[in-house]
This record gives sequence, C-alpha cells and structure tokens, in this order.
Amino acid sequence: MTPDPQASGDSRTSPPEATSTGAASSQSSGREGTGRRAADVAREALRAARDDARRAREETEREGARRRRRARQSAVDDRAAAARRAAGDAPGRDTRDVGQLLSGAFLMPDLRDTDSDDHEPTPRQADRPARDPSAPSSAPVAPAPPLSPPATSAARTPPPSGTPRSMAAPTRDHELRRTFPPLPRRDGDRFAESWWGNAWVEALEQGALDVKRLERGRGYARQGHVDAITVTPGLVLAYVQGSRPRPYRVQVHLRTLDDTDWDRFLDAAADRPGHIAALLDKEMPQSLAECGVPLLPGPGDLEPRCSCPDRGHPCKHAAALCYQTARLLDADPFVLLLLRGRGERELLDALSRLSATRAARAAQDKGPAPLPGVRAAEVLASRALAPLPAPLPPLAHPEQPPAYPAAPGGPDPFALDQLATDAAARAHALLGTGRDPVGQLTFWQDAVRLAAARPGSGLTAGTRALYKSLASAAGRTTSELARAVAAWRQGGLEGLAVLEEPWDPPAGRFDRARPLLLAADLPAFRPWRNHLTHPRGHVQLRLGRDGLWYAYESEPGHDDWWPRGTPDLDPVGALTGLGVPGDL
Repeated sequence: MTPDPQASGDSRTSPPEATSTGAASSQSSGREGTGRRAADVAREALRAARDDARRAREETEREGARRRRRARQSAVDDRAAAARRAAGDAPGRDTRDVGQLLSGAFLMPDLRDTDSDDHEPTPRQADRPARDPSAPSSAPVAPAPPLSPPATSAARTPPPSGTPRSMAAPTRDHELRRTFPPLPRRDGDRFAESWWGNAWVEALEQGALDVKRLERGRGYARQGHVDAITVTPGLVLAYVQGSRPRPYRVQVHLRTLDDTDWDRFLDAAADRPGHIAALLDKEMPQSLAECGVPLLPGPGDLEPRCSCPDRGHPCKHAAALCYQTARLLDADPFVLLLLRGRGERELLDALSRLSATRAARAAQDKGPAPLPGVRAAEVLASRALAPLPAPLPPLAHPEQPPAYPAAPGGPDPFALDQLATDAAARAHALLGTGRDPVGQLTFWQDAVRLAAARPGSGLTAGTRALYKSLASAAGRTTSELARAVAAWRQGGLEGLAVLEEPWDPPAGRFDRARPLLLAADLPAFRPWRNHLTHPRGHVQLRLGRDGLWYAYESEPGHDDWWPRGTPDLDPVGALTGLGVPGDL
C-alpha cells in the first residue's frame, strides 16, 4: 500500500504553498506571540495522517474479505453444477451416490482435519480461497490467517450445527427397534467374551478384504467414535465419527429368517427347558444355535454400507460398528435374534404358548391317573407297632473329618476342614449333654472355641494359619488368642472368664485358702482380688465364679501368666498337678 503523500506529513513532498504558508504563520505567530507553537501544528498533522492511513487499511481488508467470499461462493456453484451434469450424463447411476455428492458439495474442506490413512479425497486447490482475477495486481491483499496445527483423533473438530450429534431416540423404540447409547471406550483387542460374540467377530474378519481397515476400525471402536446404535430386523445403523467433522452414516445388513426357520428354532428351544432358562439369563446355548437354523452369520453374510468415499469391504467405519455390535451381542443375545427378525417379547410369548400347548397335549395323552388312597378300615384297624431300637452309645470323641482336595475357584480346603471339625464337636456335645455349647457366646468367645476345638498339640502350620485368621477377625493378637485357647481348654467358658475378668470374691472361701496353703508347707501367697500369687512370682491361683481354683504359671519376675493344670475345689489340689508342693 502506497501512503498518501499529503497524509504522511513528509516535509520533503509537501507543496510549496503549504510550506510558505506555514512559514508565514510561524513568523506571524512569533511576531505577535499569541499563535500556537510549530510543534503543536506538526503533532496535529501527524495524527491526521495516521487516521487516514488506518481508514485506508480497514477499507482494503474489507474489500479483500468480500473477494474471498465471492471466490468461495463461486467454488460452491461449480461443485453444484458438476453434480447436476454428472446426474444428467449418467441417468442409470445409483441415486444414493448422487445424494452423497450433493450432500458433501456444501461442506468446505478443513485442512486441520486430515488423516493420511483415510481413503478420502484431500482438499483441492480449487476449493481454497483464490484471488479475484478481475482485481488489479496492484490492489493490496490482506494476509491470510495462520492455519492451526492438524487436529488429532483425540480432539476433532465438532460437527456442524446441522449435523445430528446422536441418533439415539428412545421414544421411537418398540418391539422391533432398539437403540443403545454409545458404548464406553475399551482397552485391548477383545470385543466379546461369549462364544456367540466371538463368532460375530470371526464372521466379520473372515469376510474382510483389507486387514488394515479392520485395524483402524478396531481403533475407532476402542476410542468411542461409534455413536448410538439402532438395531432393527436385518439392519444395524449408527453414525461413526471419522476424520471429517460430519460423522458418517453406517449400516450393516443381515438376512432375516423366514417363518419356517423360526418354527424350527422355537421347536428346538421348547424341547429343552434349559434353553429357555439360558435365554432368560442372557445366554445363547451352543446346542440351540446349532439346531439347523443359521442364527450366527458366516463369512460374507454381513453387508456393510457407509456414506464415506471409501469403497473397501468393509471400510474402517463399518468395521468399528461391527466390533461395537459384537459387544451388544455379548451382553444380550436377543440383539442377534432381533437382527434375524423377531423381538424379545414376541419370542418369549411364542415359547410360552408352545410350552403350554405341549404340556396340555402331553397331559391329555397321558390320561387321568388313579387316585391314591387307603381304605378307612385299614387305617382304623388296631395294630401293634414294633418297638424302637435302643439308642446307640455316644462316641468318646468326634473323629477327624475327611480331607478335602483343593480345586481352582473352589472353597478353601482348610476352612472346610475347620468347619467340619467344629460341627462334629458341637454335634458330639449336643448328643452327650443335650445342649449346644455355642449358645450365647460372643464373637471373641466363639473364635476362642473354634481355635480350641482343633485337635492336636503344638503350633503346626495349619494351626498358625487358623490362629492368625481368627485373631485378625476378632481384632486380637495371635499371642492373646493362644493364651485364651489354653484357658478354654483348662475350664471352657468359665476358664476364659477367669483369665480375662478379675473380680472380688466374698469373704469365706477365698480367705480360707491361705491357711490351707500354709498348712501344706507353702509360703504365704499374696492376695489381689480373686488372685493368690506365690511370693517368688512363678505360680498363681485364681478363684473362679464356679468355686474352682485355676492354676497359672509364669517366669519368675515376669507378669506373663499362662493357664496350667486342672481346676480343683481345693487350692492345694489345683497346685498338685503342677508338681510336688515342696518344689514350689
């Protein structure tokens, strides 16, 4: 752009008249002393020149924008004219191809959203904004805005406002139309876990002509590019987001079954009640799928159609839809039956009617059964009953349970062994005493009872595992559980109470214990509540609420008391089981 010489304020190009006038004015103002200074005059002239330059630049930019809009409109008109000529030159061309050409004629290419592996036409040079050939070469052109970096698949340009973002329409669903929301993203290459879902994927991959398109389709499916999926008889429909802003409309066609095939299928399903139960549990029995009716597709049975320019079989968008459909089949096999032409409710009603008809026919063919009964005279007749056999004597102790082998996914054999041992001990006690020893026990008391019921002596590997599990469940340590087990084996529930609950006995029995110990040549035991402790601190007697004396031992100088011996009514007798009284 060439600046205006008069607006630039350059003194070298100013007219002589302006110079002489300015000089005269300056001389006049200097002589008079009342005019403005020369610097103020120059500043105002420079400001006016800048305003004129800015207005000229804005006008040039507006003119350039108008020219670019005219160029784009001309390109759109050229596309529409080419589409009309193509439709007129080839009257036998498929109507769908012409519709796709016209639908894309009004979309401007986006250089930020191209994909090298998409078999789609790239933007042509004619589609870009061009200069108006009628414009003079000296006319200024506004600089084009910088292009943004290419968009990746994770951040794509949103579709235009006229493009539907989702085809989900739950209000339009009915028995023969089911719409599923977009499935979440999924890692890994497996899109199905069931055998029928994998059979669908196998039919897709065996009928494909290009392995690379399948790989890109799996990537689209994993990244969640498939929108809501609509399933109708013989058709799977969805919009798949490709490399362009506008998603592609993808269809997968599958042949529906005729009435003869459906009758054969219903007969096979009604023959075995397990088939109906499996269908209700959203499973497809393999024997039902192999009843002579082609439920699952084979290679070449899937017919994909896509609105993209790629004519591969299938294109990556159709492959993505097929992989997501396998996930739907995996979750609900009735989707496959709907694709073959029948809805879920219709099939279940038909199976119910067929089963009821077969049951009624079988009952009619069988005839009424004779009524069972006994004559009243026989019932009322007096008769002598045989005496009951004498009860068997109870066993001395419960036996060991059988060994349970470990099975993958099965119960823990050690836990089963422990439960069987405990059940045998409880049954033995109930048989011998007529009462259940587990009644009214706390969680901790029952844990101690379970640990004490395990036969054997010593902390074996199994015993240590049992103690660790029970102590962790009861919030105690393994040492506390072992001490409580010793108290339980010494006196049962009362022995555990003597270990954990000190109490103040009344005068009498507790006071008479010390003279009895002195009479047995034992030193004077120190009393504390219901405890009598040896002065050297290695033997202790505890009086229980049941009137029995319980003996305890500890290392001298340590307060670590463990139950020992057998409880006795006599304090000296309770100590006798620990050794000779003189040795104490």
